[in-house]
Amino acid sequence: MAITDPAALIRSLSNKQGLAALLDVLPLGVAIMDRDGTLLAVNQNYESLTGVTGEQVLGIRCLHALRSDYCMRNCPVLGGWTDKRTRTLEANIINRDREKVSVHLTLAPLVAEDGSIRGVIETLMPASTHAMDEIVSGVSGLGELVGRSPEVRKIFAMTPSIAQTDSPVLITGETGTGKDMLAEEIHKESDRDGPFVKVNCGALPVPLLESELFGHAKNALPGADHAKPGRLRMAHGGTLFITEIGDLPLPLQTKLLAYMDDHAVRPIGSTKVVHTDVRIMAASHYDLEDMVRRKRFRRDLLYRLNVIRLHLPPLRERGEDLLLLQDHFLKMFQVRYGKKVDRFSKNVETLLRSYEFPGNIRELRNLIEYAVNFCDTNVVRMRHLPGYLLHGPNLPENLSVPPRAPENGAVRAAPPERWEDVQRKMILEALVKTGGRKSKAAELLGWGRSTLWRKMKHFGIE
Repeated sequence: MAITDPAALIRSLSNKQGLAALLDVLPLGVAIMDRDGTLLAVNQNYESLTGVTGEQVLGIRCLHALRSDYCMRNCPVLGGWTDKRTRTLEANIINRDREKVSVHLTLAPLVAEDGSIRGVIETLMPASTHAMDEIVSGVSGLGELVGRSPEVRKIFAMTPSIAQTDSPVLITGETGTGKDMLAEEIHKESDRDGPFVKVNCGALPVPLLESELFGHAKNALPGADHAKPGRLRMAHGGTLFITEIGDLPLPLQTKLLAYMDDHAVRPIGSTKVVHTDVRIMAASHYDLEDMVRRKRFRRDLLYRLNVIRLHLPPLRERGEDLLLLQDHFLKMFQVRYGKKVDRFSKNVETLLRSYEFPGNIRELRNLIEYAVNFCDTNVVRMRHLPGYLLHGPNLPENLSVPPRAPENGAVRAAPPERWEDVQRKMILEALVKTGGRKSKAAELLGWGRSTLWRKMKHFGIE
């Protein structure tokens, strides 16, 4: 791009009818700077992405406004242009809410007729396909977690800072609120290059739990014909996420507390101590303070875990996030299953708004996956929803549940499904999906392992 005087061009177009109006209609963030990186103009999308205003940054160098990891590497603006080619790359920036945002960054030199570089155009575009919509609408996102409610946005804003520490994290909230996903996203945002390893205390029998966490030596246990490292060693350099830590037996709570103090692992039946570098994160839907009062959880372990505490609110307390998550999951499963399903009927929207979702986001996600699978039109209607929703005790007034047509074409109302029948069907479907693995089926249903076994016995499921 050859121009005679970039600075003069900018001055001539600096009113609302000129350059500012032109830049603001562009669907990406744009900044214009001189050859040394001093900002001369930015547009509204640049302000939205970075969290700055033009008044704050015009006249200062780009690196102080953008706060990108690329600025500290091979930025040609800071290091001098060795050639006049355009650079396009992936980078991360830190906005004014201390959130790390992945962007596509492009730097193009403004070259005068004599071949000299007089200025630079910089463009930013979020790496996520939904990120610009999130910026415009006030929606925050962290992996599959999305929301605009104040409590959720606060957690998303804190995550980049939390990710850069090695402090223990305790995540609380009802079952299905997204605790596992939040923990994994914190790990992904961190600089730890080790794995994210997960262990569910509620899904493993107590005799096996110690071996799963700390490992065992060869022949230390019946049938242990080879040594096992344990997940605290498997997670070296990374993160161990302990879900349902309230189900951890008291003797293992003591052993975990000792590990958190000295980071030393002693496998069962071994005299050898192995030191590992593991960040501990834990989650529970129990009231751990109440468990401490009832002497079912160690007070000192709670204090040790409670360095950073995050609480995910239930879906019924997240206001308009319900509509946002409905659309998010609808788009996700629309793409996954190749279905042209683009909206919900008014009856379905009314029903979902009135439902309390005891299973929270997990239940909403599973419900919409079910509906998309069985939807035969472009609209999710009442007949596409699971039966337990259509015949529950708390249906909104004046909500019509359409009759089901039998195969002979005669229209007659189907008898309402009993909740017991629905539960039995849910258990069977979960067991089929998980290949008969009960612990995985319980996790899929959002239940404890003992709850699943009790219900299977009740329904006579072998």
